Amino acid sequence: MPSTTPPNYGSASAGDPYTPTSGNGGYLAEHYDLALDYRVATNRLNATATITARATSRLDRFSLDCAGLTVDKVTVNGVAARKISQASRKLVITTATTLEPGESFEVLVRYRGAPHPVRSAWGEVGWEELDDGVLVSGQPIGAQTWFPCNDHPSNKATYRISVTCESGYTVISNGPLVSQSARSGRTTWTFAVNEPVATYLAAVSIGRYRRRDLAAAPVAQSIFFPANHTSKVATDFGRLGEMITFFSEKFGPYPFSSYSVVVTDDELEIPLEAHGLAVFGRNHADGEHGSDRLIAHELAHQWYGNSLTVSHWRDIWLQEGFACYAEWLWEEQRGGLTADQNARAYRNELNKLPKDLVVGDAGPRDMFDDRVYKRGALALHAIRVSLGDEAFFSALRAYTLAFRHGHVTTDAFITFFAEHTGSRVIGTSIDRWIRQAALPIL
Repeated sequence: MPSTTPPNYGSASAGDPYTPTSGNGGYLAEHYDLALDYRVATNRLNATATITARATSRLDRFSLDCAGLTVDKVTVNGVAARKISQASRKLVITTATTLEPGESFEVLVRYRGAPHPVRSAWGEVGWEELDDGVLVSGQPIGAQTWFPCNDHPSNKATYRISVTCESGYTVISNGPLVSQSARSGRTTWTFAVNEPVATYLAAVSIGRYRRRDLAAAPVAQSIFFPANHTSKVATDFGRLGEMITFFSEKFGPYPFSSYSVVVTDDELEIPLEAHGLAVFGRNHADGEHGSDRLIAHELAHQWYGNSLTVSHWRDIWLQEGFACYAEWLWEEQRGGLTADQNARAYRNELNKLPKDLVVGDAGPRDMFDDRVYKRGALALHAIRVSLGDEAFFSALRAYTLAFRHGHVTTDAFITFFAEHTGSRVIGTSIDRWIRQAALPIL
């Protein structure tokens, strides 16, 4: 007699209106073990993803984000899936047995293809071929182009990433390199990340790079770059250690064990942040410190974005506003314009632009609008002016410690700062700068 119990399906969305077709419900991924075998010359990938997850509801079927890749095999807890299907950037898995709430389970996905970016409202994002190598532009929905995942920042997980490719290339990924071995003209590089990472911050860079280790303590710092950029890179990133020390004093200890910078031999429109690393184009290394602002911005994301990650994309000002404000702090530290001078100058520039954007919920198409960055930074400056430097930076250090490797929201930011400082101006400042379209006066 057939069962009368209705099947239990996990949602095919994280419920974020900014990325409504990304993320999935019914479970949380806890660890990704990725084994990638990649041919740079032909852009061919054969891979296995082993995902450890925990069910948050009763499940007979659930989905993973997977775009442009062909799935050959899926098992759940070692048993072949009853059914798999692929459509609309989703891998839908019907399990052989029901998963109960709270149950830990393991999904193995064997897949292949020619990974490529997906088109989105923010341009093409994901696995991207360079002239001679690869980079990953993961924000906000690019992770699914190279591994099946729960592609939303609300679900952070640990990682082990193994990449095998031609031995003439260097591979850089998240976390420390734990092993490297060569065989038959191909080299395998394996990295491990023990801190929770949002999917968009998982990354792989492949290229013909030289490596320079800048320092081992308090944070290991390395730069990967093409041989023909040696002198420019040495100049432009020569202050990286000083920058890390300065931001650690202002924001609290650097949140990870290392920081790596990759400079590609291609030009990039903007640098890219990832967990424990950042990627710049050759156009960002001019040998004259012309990209100090961008270097500061990407480094600051290690605190704001990578350690403290938004639960929903509408709160992205908490990442970009802080990174923008870090630019102003660094310029002040180097004897240039003060943060206050930059704040007033940018406020005047914003006054020339339409005042029709609410930074705290800018909408998906405007989530990367420059007004989100600048008004976010201005909100922080307004709070700093109201509190004074000692109280403001003390609260910042406490904030990054309290939410270290976790998630943040605008409401949580307001509550924490108000309670830590005893000030009533925090909510008012956020309402004026973040939750209203009208541009306040500094």
